Amino acid sequence: MKLYVYDHCPFCIKARMIFGLKNIPLEIKILLSDDETTPVSMIGQKMVPILQKDDGSYLPESMDIVHYVDKLDGAPLLTGKRSLAIDEWLRKVNGYVNRLLIPRFARSSFDEFATPDARAWFVRKKEAAIGSFEEHLAHTPGLLKNINDDLRALDKLIQKPNAVNGQLSEDDIHLFPLLRNLTLVAGIDYPGRVAAWRDNMAKQTAINLLSSRAI
Repeated sequence: MKLYVYDHCPFCIKARMIFGLKNIPLEIKILLSDDETTPVSMIGQKMVPILQKDDGSYLPESMDIVHYVDKLDGAPLLTGKRSLAIDEWLRKVNGYVNRLLIPRFARSSFDEFATPDARAWFVRKKEAAIGSFEEHLAHTPGLLKNINDDLRALDKLIQKPNAVNGQLSEDDIHLFPLLRNLTLVAGIDYPGRVAAWRDNMAKQTAINLLSSRAI
């Protein structure tokens, strides 16, 4: 199977995770951010992730891909219950975290920005959506305080380093992409259980963290 993605995209990370968790071989294809032709030819619109199944058909939508792959062998892994507290935590943090992440995505060396046009397309689209990247970067100290406070709250919710709720669930799929992408942000303090869970999930899924290029 092939998975068409952007490396920075949290929805793409969700789709990649299930392959790593189940040790299923996968070919990853990273599209340029300004490539509209390829995804439109597959599913009729510009979006990722897109899974090309073994029969050649295409499946979009991250959680649809996760559920499809998880059930392929008749032995799903994501059988744990979800946590309302984790859901509320994610909702709160997702209300502001893109102001930390998106300006840094634009400055980083992701393969989807391999050409000047691809990077410029991303900057133009995202600044139209969230406002000036420079203004958001100028507010980094306050945003760092917010995320550090929220990570301390998250630390109390993590039950085991290999499953946030004690047994693998969709919460692991929803939480890891955010924590992985936050490693691109310099100055974040990770409490012990948060760091242990994040690092263990990165190892289980074979998805790299971004600490070496933190901005």
